[in-house]
Amino acid sequence: MVTGLPAGVVFIAGAALLVYSVEKLIGFLTKAAVGLDLSLFVLAILFTGIEFDDVVFGVATNVENLDGVALGVVFGTALSLTGITLALAAILTPFEVDVPRDYLVLFALSPFVMVPFVLSGSVTPSDGVVLIALFVLVFGYIVYRESSRNTPVFRDTEVREMLDGGVVRPAADDIPFVPDRELPGIAWLGLSVVALVGLVIGASAMSMGTEGIVTTYGIEDTVFGATVATAVLTVEDLFLTIEPVRRGAPEIGIGNVVGSVLFSVTGKIGVIALAGSIGIGSSVLVWHLPVFIVGTVLAAYFIHTGRLRPWQGYVLLGLYVAYWVVSFVVFGGAPIEM
Repeated sequence: MVTGLPAGVVFIAGAALLVYSVEKLIGFLTKAAVGLDLSLFVLAILFTGIEFDDVVFGVATNVENLDGVALGVVFGTALSLTGITLALAAILTPFEVDVPRDYLVLFALSPFVMVPFVLSGSVTPSDGVVLIALFVLVFGYIVYRESSRNTPVFRDTEVREMLDGGVVRPAADDIPFVPDRELPGIAWLGLSVVALVGLVIGASAMSMGTEGIVTTYGIEDTVFGATVATAVLTVEDLFLTIEPVRRGAPEIGIGNVVGSVLFSVTGKIGVIALAGSIGIGSSVLVWHLPVFIVGTVLAAYFIHTGRLRPWQGYVLLGLYVAYWVVSFVVFGGAPIEM
């Protein structure tokens, strides 16, 4: 573990790599979507919704018999996606968005997937297999729906559109953040993978640096786990939502939020459960899950209106802050400790 000044250097280097990788990922995904005639929304779910760093962290903590922390990461990051990520995107960069109603229904209903497991008090390895299969099924449905939609990949970006066989397709050559060189679509997809690896490494470096800083200054572990760890794990979500929205590709931002929430309650907790059963405390049923449901349904409704506005962001952020306050005051502990 690095401590002292080197920890700060690692943190800053990780943050720089994270920002750079996000910028590249946006451009590469855009070119891949156009070159392969694929949906940018689907690529965003696949490349940004599947949170590899969260999964690795969750599996590691579950292997160490810290299943409460592992479950807390699932709920903590899922709640932060609407309460922080989407909220700040709406506050800082109000934007128009057009997400199909069936996608929003899947998004709004996703927290209810956890109800049977919360009632039973655990998620077993066999449950994990079922949850992973459910994510594959949902993702497959979205891929099928996107492949049959005759709509532009971009909606809010000023792009030149071309009529090709009765289908309107975008030309991304004039978008500032998209590379101007020409490569095959599969090559851009490969570069997207490289950018994603850089993003994960950057986030991991930030996490290492943060841990070193905390150790140096003697911050209490539980507080660190509940606040800094969760914040670090959501840093890339902030970049992957706000930056694409700011640069005119909201499909990546919304795809990140929708995909990440769907993956959190299916694939993520499923993979973590494969490492060992996850116990679920009673507070999840009476407090954490209900807030998760309310926040997700509310976010789905705001997206359904077609435009994210600052006041909506403040509502989502206010709900998230209230969740933390009640968790400390009523339950006497940080939300991440389930």
